Amino acid sequence: MLDQAEHLRRLAASASLQHKLQHGKKRIPRVITVTSGKGGVGKTSLVVNLAIALSRLGKKVAVMDADLGLANVDVMLGLVPLHTLYDVVQGRKTLEEILITGPEGIKIIAGANGLAELANLTDKQRGHLVSSLLSLEETADVLLIDTSAGLSQSVLSFIFAADELVVVTTPDPTAITDAYGIVKVVSKQQPRPKIKLVVNQVNSENEGKAIAGRFAEVSRRFLQLEVQFLGIVSNDQHVVRAVRQQLPFVVSFPRAKAAQDVQAIAHALLALPAEAPRGIRGFLARLTALWEKTGEPEDCL
Repeated sequence: MLDQAEHLRRLAASASLQHKLQHGKKRIPRVITVTSGKGGVGKTSLVVNLAIALSRLGKKVAVMDADLGLANVDVMLGLVPLHTLYDVVQGRKTLEEILITGPEGIKIIAGANGLAELANLTDKQRGHLVSSLLSLEETADVLLIDTSAGLSQSVLSFIFAADELVVVTTPDPTAITDAYGIVKVVSKQQPRPKIKLVVNQVNSENEGKAIAGRFAEVSRRFLQLEVQFLGIVSNDQHVVRAVRQQLPFVVSFPRAKAAQDVQAIAHALLALPAEAPRGIRGFLARLTALWEKTGEPEDCL
């Protein structure tokens, strides 16, 4: 009888093979992890509003709340999920049964708020999660993964498994320093990683471009890495009002400067396609391989 680890390896291999067979025959979904070095930079708000902006551009978008233990994508949208990822990893529900439809048709995969044990899944639970997520390959053009802030092992797994990484920072010096820390870790583990930067809560476009320029220069000089500037999101009181109302600001205040900024980011993201997307099957194969490795987050530094 196969043990759970062997089952996961075979599932990963099958996913990888199917991905190779399908590559070139149809469009491969893009898997984009969005993260930040520290909390409070507006990462989840960006993910939710960006998903809606991409949907308005004709893309089928799914959002996975991978902030294991402190999930709040559903809170941002004023939704009350009946079931979450916890039910999927426990084998009680399939992904289709927990999916929530949000504004503009985006699909939300609700995380499990307050359930810290999700960060330490067993092989059996990981198998349930991987098997369920495979269904997204046929239904999504873009999968946005909203991680928790920082450099935990779970965050690093989602970063390394995805096709692309979007790092969110603000003009705050500590946020910039922590964002650089993430880029530094990724650059040591992946050859030529595809990293994009969004500067949130800026007072002007010039401020955002200046921060992005310095960030890119330091990354180029010390890490030999090109970080692409994806765009800015203005410091806009409409964002604060929308958060309090539990509504996406691109929906509640579509003419606000921040809403226009996010729409511009969506256009920029689609104009910079992934060079060799592995799709959701490839993402899951990579994620499974990373999960099989042991060690603390510091092992990745």
